Amino acid sequence: MKLRKAVIPVAGLGTRFLPATKTVPKELLPIVDIPSIQYVVQEAVDAGIEEIIFVTGRGKDGIEDHFDEAPELEQVLADRGNQEMVKMLRRIAEMTEVVSVRQKKPLGLGHAVLCARDLVGNEPFAVMLADDLIDSAMPCIRQLLDIFQTSNESVVALMEVPPAEVHQYGVIKGKLVKERLYEVEAMVEKPPASEAPSRMAIIGRYVLRPEIFSILQKLPSGKGGEIQLTDGLAQLVRERKIYGCEFDGDRYDIGDKFGFVRATIAYALKRPDLKDKVVEYLKSAKS
Repeated sequence: MKLRKAVIPVAGLGTRFLPATKTVPKELLPIVDIPSIQYVVQEAVDAGIEEIIFVTGRGKDGIEDHFDEAPELEQVLADRGNQEMVKMLRRIAEMTEVVSVRQKKPLGLGHAVLCARDLVGNEPFAVMLADDLIDSAMPCIRQLLDIFQTSNESVVALMEVPPAEVHQYGVIKGKLVKERLYEVEAMVEKPPASEAPSRMAIIGRYVLRPEIFSILQKLPSGKGGEIQLTDGLAQLVRERKIYGCEFDGDRYDIGDKFGFVRATIAYALKRPDLKDKVVEYLKSAKS
């Protein structure tokens, strides 16, 4: 079955980026001059996903607006002779089909995914977390999709993390079945380092079978009093196989301030118009 839809939860308040996020959604903060959410949507589009489902909250309407047409702005730019900017805005509006559903209470990632149930329907779907930017030759979510298409089982993205950081992630216990591919045996949400089954952490990309919805619907609250997606997957893995893909690419945690700075520098260095200036500045800043 072709996977057509990606769920992107964007209902978080972004409190770590206050005061910037008092009126501007965190997902619209720019990495140089492109809103971070656009990189995540572009990854989905490049992977062949046809529809984006945003799980939003109060004050997040601007995210959906970013991917809509802007005829008044386009007219102003056209009157100024800036046709290249008009073309860029139209490319953004034509990237993909976008719909949204509201998460009225912040009850966790598992609950956010559950909010999209009616829009997803009874078909497999991707989940992509906006706090994770992954720069890779092949889109990270495409790497997971390739595994799903051969196995017909759910797949999670994995990355090895230092022992001091395992408590920040869902962590798997699993066996390596071939290079970069694990068969997941169990998983636990944010374990202490002394209790973690491995250092293979789940990063914000998932390809999931629709059975996860019925599990999440009955799932009790977990860590932090929230419905945790990892807890739902831990139950799913007892019923059918789940695979873990140690993805190929560079991941930036832009939910963290330093991670956001790292991403901004890394993406600026990929820009021909900025690279030399950024390199020169970084060299001078070290002295």
